Amino acid sequence: MAPVPADRRAPLPPLVLADVEAPGLTEGSTAVLYRLAYADARQLRPYTQARWSQPPAQLVQQRLRDQLGQRRAVLTLESGAAQARAGGKLPTVLRVDLEEFSQVFTSTTESAGLMRLRATLAEPAEAGEMLLGQRVFIVQRPAARADAAGGTRALAEATDQVAQELTQWLEQLGR
Repeated sequence: MAPVPADRRAPLPPLVLADVEAPGLTEGSTAVLYRLAYADARQLRPYTQARWSQPPAQLVQQRLRDQLGQRRAVLTLESGAAQARAGGKLPTVLRVDLEEFSQVFTSTTESAGLMRLRATLAEPAEAGEMLLGQRVFIVQRPAARADAAGGTRALAEATDQVAQELTQWLEQLGR
């Protein structure tokens, strides 16, 4: 017996997900970062012994691809261009900037995972791209523990929530 899809709504049109950019983070770094809001909220610090399996931008990109791909084909910039040659029309492009991805301590015993993401949706046109919408998503999830393990779990939950909110936003835009 064939598995029944979890989402029975009609599929959405393909979408190009550009590489997630992380302008505020060191390129390629896998360090888990935190801030001490009660001491110096502006200083971003790395845990000395805690690392992500990949740079945060790549982890976020994979989660967004998984979430968006539940009801549509999610393409890369290169595969989107190839599809355009086949179908004659370029798919809509989603550009994402990961502006914040850290654990924020409000005291020595309380912290939360904080994620700030800027999404820009554009439609390719002859003279460049036409802006369809832009939105900043800010999600803060409390950490169960005031350490790197608690922070990474809270950031994973924040990423899941942002992915869901981004999917809803795209659907509200009719994309």
